[in-house]
Amino acid sequence: MGSKTTYGEYSKSHITDLPADLKSEEALNYKKTIQLFPEEAVYIYSFKLNKMIYACGWEEILGYRDDEINVLTITNITTPEYAAFSNELNDKALMFIQSKTEDLEKYSFTIELKKMHKNGSEVPLISRVGVYQAENGKISAIIGRSQINRSIKFGKVMRYAAYGPDKSEFEEELNKALFQHCAISTKEKEALELVSKGYSYKEIADQFNVTQSAIEKRILPLYKRFDVKSLAHLIRFAYENHILP
Repeated sequence: MGSKTTYGEYSKSHITDLPADLKSEEALNYKKTIQLFPEEAVYIYSFKLNKMIYACGWEEILGYRDDEINVLTITNITTPEYAAFSNELNDKALMFIQSKTEDLEKYSFTIELKKMHKNGSEVPLISRVGVYQAENGKISAIIGRSQINRSIKFGKVMRYAAYGPDKSEFEEELNKALFQHCAISTKEKEALELVSKGYSYKEIADQFNVTQSAIEKRILPLYKRFDVKSLAHLIRFAYENHILP
């Protein structure tokens, strides 16, 4: 697809469009050791080599051969309604993880979105990106996994999650950076689900073993983000957009 990318400023300076050499010894070893679930694809991108070093399963889920797919292609085939958010999430998440120096391999993030199959159809995916290798406190390789999930009910709200030793800080930083997008994190969704069941902020705080203020910080910003005026309106919005079951 060429080298044009819609990645953020940070990521596009670190990512190339070079596909993996699947005949390399390294790639052949990955094929033996990395397991895939049905309708799942995986890639590994090396920041040391500035290229993808492994890819598997992409023709099955998105129509691209494993020896032609690259990170920029995966990015550029995000459907328009999810592209800006997905690109910024990748950007901000990598920036946050790169600011850390310990336990980098324990960090990852997920997003529910749609990609365009090579045949032009839309494919619902849950995608997860994490640190695969780190050296001297720096990310040396990332691993991305995408799996088809036809049970996802998409509304206009994008859903994501952050994982790692500093999970709360990670998610809070993403929430701040992505505030202008119509999106919700896993922690915000968990708190909102309990609010919708009639639990008070204090009761929710006790359940999560955090302060009441911490729960308020998960719920109150949603009013402005989703342009709602009351808790009842927020809960109705959440059901209408498949945030809540």
